[in-house]
Amino acid sequence: MYVCSCFGITEKQVKEHAEAGACTPRQIASVSKAGTDCGSCVRRIQGILGRGACPRRELLERGGGADALSEEMAPVGAEAVSPGRLREAA
Repeated sequence: MYVCSCFGITEKQVKEHAEAGACTPRQIASVSKAGTDCGSCVRRIQGILGRGACPRRELLERGGGADALSEEMAPVGAEAVSPGRLREAA
């Protein structure tokens, strides 16, 4: 089944990239371009990675903490904005 229609990336390919060490949507994007065009597949990729496709996921969660992991799981192209920066802009 296709995950990314823009670049023809399948669920099988995403799982293969995850097994090879690409454990975040950004890492999947860097090796396959999936999620870099329209972005509609990013949530699907997150779901695939969250279902155990990535053997390193547990290590990421233990080593980097929740903040590091959530930053990595931000959709490709999304700018990270801290709550403090939001207050400064207002």
